[in-house]
Amino acid sequence: MYNFPFELDDFQKDACKYIDDGKSVVVCAPTGAGKTVIAQHAIHRALENGNRIFYTTPLKALSNQKYYDFGQKYGTDKVGLLTGDTSINRGAQIVVMTTEVFRNMLYGTNFGSVSDNLKDVKYVVLDEVHYMNDEQRGTVWEESIIYCPTNVQIIALSATVANADELTAWINTVHSKTELVNTDFRPVPLRFYYFDSSQPYKLLPLLTPSGQLNKKIRPEKRVFGKKLQNKKSYVKDVVRNLQENDMLPAIYFTFSRKKCDEQMEKCASLDLITKGERAQIQQFIDEYIAENPHLYNNKHIEYLLCGVASHHAGLLPSWKILVEQLFQRGLIKVVFATETLAAGINMPARSTVISSTSKRTDSGHRMLTPSEFLQMSGRAGRRGMDEIGYVTIVGTQFQSPEEVAELVLSDANPLESRFSPSYSMVLNLLQRFSLDEAKELILKSFGYFSAGSRLQPLLKAKEQINNEINSRDFVCPYKLSDIDMHEYDKLRYIYVQNRQTYKKICKQERSKNRPLSKEAVDFGKETKALLEKMHKYRCDTCKLYKKHAKTLEVLERFNSKSAKLDKEIERQRDIFWNKFLAHRAVLTEFGYLKDDYPTESGITTAQIRSENELFIAEIIFSGVLENLTPSQLAAVICAVTTEDLRIDLPHMPISEPVRKTINLIKNIKRKLEKSQNRYQVEDPMYINAYFSSLIELWVEGAEWETITEQIDMGEGDIVRAFKRVVDVLRQFTTIDNIPESLVFTAREAIDKILREPVDVD
Repeated sequence: MYNFPFELDDFQKDACKYIDDGKSVVVCAPTGAGKTVIAQHAIHRALENGNRIFYTTPLKALSNQKYYDFGQKYGTDKVGLLTGDTSINRGAQIVVMTTEVFRNMLYGTNFGSVSDNLKDVKYVVLDEVHYMNDEQRGTVWEESIIYCPTNVQIIALSATVANADELTAWINTVHSKTELVNTDFRPVPLRFYYFDSSQPYKLLPLLTPSGQLNKKIRPEKRVFGKKLQNKKSYVKDVVRNLQENDMLPAIYFTFSRKKCDEQMEKCASLDLITKGERAQIQQFIDEYIAENPHLYNNKHIEYLLCGVASHHAGLLPSWKILVEQLFQRGLIKVVFATETLAAGINMPARSTVISSTSKRTDSGHRMLTPSEFLQMSGRAGRRGMDEIGYVTIVGTQFQSPEEVAELVLSDANPLESRFSPSYSMVLNLLQRFSLDEAKELILKSFGYFSAGSRLQPLLKAKEQINNEINSRDFVCPYKLSDIDMHEYDKLRYIYVQNRQTYKKICKQERSKNRPLSKEAVDFGKETKALLEKMHKYRCDTCKLYKKHAKTLEVLERFNSKSAKLDKEIERQRDIFWNKFLAHRAVLTEFGYLKDDYPTESGITTAQIRSENELFIAEIIFSGVLENLTPSQLAAVICAVTTEDLRIDLPHMPISEPVRKTINLIKNIKRKLEKSQNRYQVEDPMYINAYFSSLIELWVEGAEWETITEQIDMGEGDIVRAFKRVVDVLRQFTTIDNIPESLVFTAREAIDKILREPVDVD
């Protein structure tokens, strides 16, 4: 075992031993427990034995951070970086990359053959593997584990999850011998406090020593309408309490960007930093802005000089880096952040404040999940600097103190599979495997493996219905069966109908003073015979007849529900394979597959990475992108990569060639939608030209201020929209069968988009 200059914790020793024994390992531990040490042990082993190691992270920013850290620790010549838009020293012994890049390598498309990509690779670290729970991207982790060669040891590092044993058993099944190291050990224990606005001058311990809710905490008063809008903000009181109790620096989590900025402004008047610290901040800002002049007039600079900052997706990436660096140096005392900050960036604090344990969603307020709460609260407590980490929950009317205590005491959520076949997955698998072999791989997914637990709610509902059916078993006093009862009911129904008809005929004939015809007389006799036949059934005089009839009616409803559940259980059991077959059907219809092998256009589409690869491929092959200028191409791609915005904003005018091209793309979308609906494929397709005029201006050379003046939208949102365009345009330059003129236009557009501040990661 590699000798670290400090004593390892038991869970770290166990994990390192498993790695030395040649096994894969799943390490499940709280945030800040020291999981990185285990990855470092594998790095030392790789360097020692002349092997290579891949270190994957879910976020580009996290990959950049790890690349920088490892470069300082092991020497820049030994470390490489691969993200969607960066390739540095890719043949190095230690290569840091996003998990998407690793998955793409395993497909052997964009990066060359799998054997070349993984030459001499002994270990792969999958950092933040709990990202498997991510709705949009979780499937990437499953694919990476399924396709990773068995001679490569997987080191999966995860935050606390409820079903770590299930995850380990799955990796053990689909990959190689895997051991679980699961610990709830936290080097810096957490202490929980509650801010009750009726007692604003102190923080109350949330729990008693025995783990019960503190009785001194009072629930917040409920207010509505205008009163709610004008409700006093207690953010200054919360921060003042933290300062007086020596609980700073803090990350103050708020679920609204606007509130992050407002709360930062409110706390600027608090005296949080010394004159010396202010001078250090000013010097750091001056040096940073000299390298990033586009930040010169940033309106948030004055707040940094008060020791407070805002951190959310609406801010420029370069600005967020400045905030992170100042916070890591202890110069910023409070960062007001959205929950995205909890996702792995190295910004430990002494305290975290959670402004509410409920958050607004499209369908109203909901409580945070235990895992979301753990992720945020886990940022408190800096190893080697703090003896205790403090978590303060601010009382709101949307949560009761009891609910908060229950959340704090809850275990983490289980990992759920987000595995979802896509067009490129189908094409990549059928390029390398037969349909039967592809099915084997699909059935290896964690989703299929954990189908038992995923099906539990359905199976439980089925069991309840079966119990209901069994409990409603009616015992006939005359030992007649349900079939006899049904026969009687049928006869009774016919008799009632016939009797009504006969009465109508009689009334009609009487009113006309006519005798009944022979047919009518016969019909009357038949009806009377039915009545006599009915009288022969025991049901006719049975006092329990109505009860029996009601029981049968209810049973019929339960049997119908049971049949529907059976159908849904079958569908869920084979959901992944059925999705695969549905995508395959659409690809075959559009000519991207023939005899279950990709055609030339299919091979191109297999290399595309987007939310709907077939949509992008259809746009490319339609020829509508040719003859566009770089700015027009960027504007069109921006329209098909921008999701539908939650807010309704007016569209700015776009140039005529862009408008015409987007109209042609709408026809492509309609055609593909018809096919997707037919086969029940739900891959999204976007046409949203909201940012298109902005990127057109930007590529034509407009200043950044000109761009930001056009719309009331966060600069970070604009940068993100532009970078999505770069991601797709860069693919145009690397994948096969793209017209040469389009490749040149894409390259020119990329060069013109990637200038300050868009080019800063």
